Amino acid sequence: MRRSVAVAAAVLLILEAFGFAFVNWIMGIAVRHQQMSLAGLDPGAMAVGAWAAGVVMALFLIGCAVVLVRMARRDRAAGPFGRILLIVCAVTHGVLGAGLAAPVGWAAFVGMMVVLGFVVLALVLYAGETPVSGAGDEPGGSTPPPPVAPAAV
Repeated sequence: MRRSVAVAAAVLLILEAFGFAFVNWIMGIAVRHQQMSLAGLDPGAMAVGAWAAGVVMALFLIGCAVVLVRMARRDRAAGPFGRILLIVCAVTHGVLGAGLAAPVGWAAFVGMMVVLGFVVLALVLYAGETPVSGAGDEPGGSTPPPPVAPAAV
């Protein structure tokens, strides 16, 4: 069950990454063609800023999806960096969902909360496990022997 939750969350994040990139690409085109300006900023700079924001957000979401796919493939919890990345992803979805409710509508809020739910569920399902570490977890890798307790005298 937890592998399928992690894969579903990864698929949703990849779809969302493409959606963010597409929306920001369209916003950049609209700003450039309509010569929009905010507080005297150059429309070209604003268009490039929209495109850069779309790329950065898409890369962030794809990075989170890679962590989830890696968790599902190994069926083990992510390491500390992966957990922090997924927690930041969950918080980002909560904040964006709350901010999207009024200007965009409840459908956007529900969509963000569904993704948030899958990310949090994946984190919770893998919570009590040892995180993925280095080469010892790779197939064919050698794991160190368990520590031996000292003999009682």
